[in-house]
Amino acid sequence: MSASHKEALAAGREQGRAVRLYLEAIDANKPKRGRQRTPETIKKRLDDIEARIQSADALTRLQLVQERINLQHELSTKSETVDLSAIEADFVKVAGDYGRRKGISYAAWREAGVDAAVLKQAGIGRGV
Repeated sequence: MSASHKEALAAGREQGRAVRLYLEAIDANKPKRGRQRTPETIKKRLDDIEARIQSADALTRLQLVQERINLQHELSTKSETVDLSAIEADFVKVAGDYGRRKGISYAAWREAGVDAAVLKQAGIGRGV
């Protein structure tokens, strides 16, 4: 395998990584349907679980323990903030080349959740 071929493969992997990270980030941060829980309501529910868990029967205690684990995870992820700007900047650098190489249309990018303004920054137009 030639050095240029190895470089091309490495560049393709880097482009794919940047695109994947951006798509995963916008999926993780898109608004969910329905009423959203706030950290305060989660903490209130955790307090309620702690009060009920000691007097609960074995099966109910098991379900309460699992709910507590789920709520603690949700609370920790709510406090994490993702800096989309760096991920988006990496995406903008590579998305045009990646999309042309893979034959990805503007419509496919949009359906995947990529904002039109981000596609414009990446040089991806409706005709692409």
